[in-house]
Amino acid sequence: MPDVLLESSLPNRTYRGKVRDTYDLGDQMLIIATDRISAADVVLPTGVPEKGRILTQLSAWWFDRIKEVVPNHFIAVITKENAGLVPFELGPEYFGRSMLVKKAKRLDAECIARGYISGSGWKDYQRTGAICGIPLAEGLRESERLPEPIFTPSTKADAGHDENISYEQLAELVGEDAANAMKLRTLAVYNYAHTVALERGIIIADTKLEFGYWNEEVILIDEVLTPDSSRFWPASEYRAGGPQPSFDKQPVRDWLAKSGWKDGEAPPPMPDDVVAATTQRYRTAYKMLTGQEQPQ
Repeated sequence: MPDVLLESSLPNRTYRGKVRDTYDLGDQMLIIATDRISAADVVLPTGVPEKGRILTQLSAWWFDRIKEVVPNHFIAVITKENAGLVPFELGPEYFGRSMLVKKAKRLDAECIARGYISGSGWKDYQRTGAICGIPLAEGLRESERLPEPIFTPSTKADAGHDENISYEQLAELVGEDAANAMKLRTLAVYNYAHTVALERGIIIADTKLEFGYWNEEVILIDEVLTPDSSRFWPASEYRAGGPQPSFDKQPVRDWLAKSGWKDGEAPPPMPDDVVAATTQRYRTAYKMLTGQEQPQ
């Protein structure tokens, strides 16, 4: 199996997420996307080759395009050529997977835009006729496009499961002004990205975004519109009425569900064929969106 980066080790690490490690550079931050992968809110022991570079450079591709729609924290992807932007030496394993960003104060909530009824939203609708408390019309089919995208925030858990919350609960958590900005900007990003991706043959069924304060403004942070944070479907194969083929980490979710693993147990190593299938899906999404074979 090709080399993978599961851990980063640089000065001034301030945060270790499920996939990303964050380093404090004063008024900027360095975010390293490792090759770690999570499913069912647990980090698996097996990494996915190329994943960190694809996530970083696909996010950068989107950040550059949506900056006129919603402000964001992106400054540069760190490569051999611009490594001097970072105040310490980086090994070649970090090039292409390291993103220099503005240092924003994270707002502790996940912002989810759903344009189609799928995943946990479909299960919720089957039980309640609503998604996260938002009532929907009767008779919708699995994977059907919603009349208009909906905003469904959740808590952000560093470990364990995120929990869906109402807009009112979000406002209590971050304040009314911030909650309103997060909602409007989440839907603006989704609507713009859905149009761009559809032109390239990909349906973005839903996506998860994060925001933070920078210079007293709510801006988009972290990653954006990647196979980790979004549900990507091939438009040519889309048929409402059941599950859809996807370009995200669905092979990992499917394998884990069938593996016999139970919540609370240590997850097992991933088989090579699942790892390879996952890398290929990340590559395919990257190529369809950017037109490039693979990240540098």
